Formats: sequence, C-alpha cells, structure tokens
Amino acid sequence: MERKTNILLIYTGGTIGMVKDYDSGALKAFNFKKLLKNIPELAQLDCHIDSISFDEPIDSSNINTSHWVNIATIIETHYESHDGFVVLHGSDTMSYSASALSYMLESLRKPVIFTGSQLPIGDLRTDAKENLITSIQIAALQERGRPVIQEVGLYFEYKLYRANRTTKINAEHFEAFASLNYPPLVESGVHLKVYKEYLLPKKRVKKFFVHKKLDNNVAILKLFPGFNESLLKSILETENLKALVLETYGAGNAPTEIWLVENLKKAVKNGLHIVNVTQCSGGSVIMGQYETSEQLKKLQLISGKDITTEAAITKLMYLLGSEISKGSFKTVFETSLRGEMN
Repeated sequence: MERKTNILLIYTGGTIGMVKDYDSGALKAFNFKKLLKNIPELAQLDCHIDSISFDEPIDSSNINTSHWVNIATIIETHYESHDGFVVLHGSDTMSYSASALSYMLESLRKPVIFTGSQLPIGDLRTDAKENLITSIQIAALQERGRPVIQEVGLYFEYKLYRANRTTKINAEHFEAFASLNYPPLVESGVHLKVYKEYLLPKKRVKKFFVHKKLDNNVAILKLFPGFNESLLKSILETENLKALVLETYGAGNAPTEIWLVENLKKAVKNGLHIVNVTQCSGGSVIMGQYETSEQLKKLQLISGKDITTEAAITKLMYLLGSEISKGSFKTVFETSLRGEMN
C-alpha cells in the first residue's frame, strides 16, 4: 500500500482564512482544525493534510522579516515529516514574502506553494476554495516517489508561477497576479498541465538549509519626472542604508543630469549597493543600450536585468544577511540563484 503524501498548510493570515458571520456581516478567522468539515472536497485528494496557524494571524500589510523567518522555521521543523507545504497568505505582500522564502530555503527539494484569495472562504462567489484545493493538489504531485515541484511557487486563479517572478497587478479581479517575464509552471483546467521545461533544473543534491538572517537596511527609490536632488540625497544619506533598488525608466534609463550622476557615484564609492531595475511590469534592464543608461553602466550599478522589484529587494536583504563580500556582491546579485532572473 502506497504511503499518502503529507501536506502541511501554514496559515499566516489574510482573506483566505476568513469566514463571514452572516448575521453580523463581520469577518472572523477560520478554524483550520475544521478544514475537512467546511471543505469536504479536500477528502477527494489522495493526501493527508495537517495545518498550523500563526498564533495571531496577521494582515499581510503588517508582514515583516520576522514573519518570513517564522514561516521558514515552520517549514524547517516539518521538512522531513511532510512532502509539500501550502502557505496561506494575504495577497497584498504575497510576492514579497514568497520571493523572500525562495532565497531563504536553499537546496529546496519540496514544493512550497503560496496562495490566498480575493474573497473569504465562506463567501458565495469565493475564489478561496479553488485556490486552496488546487494548491494542495499541486503540492502533492509526485513522480517516481519525488515531488514534481521542487521550488517556491505562487498559485492564483488557475496558474502556478515561480514565486520570485510574480507581482500583484489587480486589487479587485480574481486574476490578481502576473509573471510577465516568465511563463507559468502549471496551469489548472480540466487537467493539471505541468510545464516541466520551465521548472528549476535539478542540480546536485545538497543538504536543505534555511537562511534566517536578513538585513532590512535597504530602500526602494522610484524615479519620476520632476525628481530632485534634495529627495535623492535624503534617501542616499539614510543612516545605515546598505543597498538601494533604483526603479528607472524603460530598459534602465535615468536622467543624465550631473547632480544625479555625481550623487550616485559618491554613494557607490562609499559602499552603497545600487540595483537598477525597470519600472515596467515586463521587460529587462539593458544598461548602455541608450545614452540615458550609459552613465549608470559606467558607475558600475548592479543590473537587475528582468528581476521584479519584490524579488530584488528581498534578494538584497538575503545577500546582506549572508554577508557577501563587497567585491563579489555585484557578481552574485547579477547571478540567478533561484530562477529569479534570466
């Protein structure tokens, strides 16, 4: 008799874990110990489901690095006893959390699927049930006794994406997330279609390791027409700032004004790591393609290539926490560690 696949649900908070009290109309936290009773469809899945919740479920707008460490530690504790993990999380910051976990979980050989919903689980038109059921089903996929998905993914509205390639694009539609620079890993229709050619390539197996040290002395600065020197200086001179994600135009372009170039040059010389990412939802930074990015290339800014802002800022936290040397920091950042960039 084949052993059933063990899946662990980790509830952090968010709409998916709420049910509506139809007398008062108020939302209250869902009791995951009564999961099968409330979602009998789960009994049709050929797997065993355990659940664990944060002591105090939180709105994803309040998520911080300590919560990421909490999620990672739960996975670490149950890594040997469970075959896959489904993290239930509010959608607002899900791409940040899922990106962070992709870096924190080194040599991951099991699925960690983030999901959530736009409507509560007990709502008449909810998307919560489909997202939850299919996420569990994907996490339970096995081939020759091994998990099919061996990375951190984000499932929403019929598609599983690589987590660190996603961004939230809509606050109202069920199709809340997009991955414009990388195709879906799995699509859910009448059948689950797995695109194996897009999964992370299997590397020589190293021991699973959880990184728990993150450094949040980072910032994001978005350029805009009318952006001025005093604003730039106020960011660059922030106490203890170690790294900056600079959201530039198009393929990595910025104004050619001398004050901008000189301030960035000084910051880089003083040891600040500056990553050039595009404000565009899709596409890549190609410094030097236009005159307006040639100066940034000469300043040795780090190229974010086609990375998302969410994946860039969490990668900086991870690399700073790992104490990568200043000399190799640019090279390491520009290298794809978890499939986050081409």
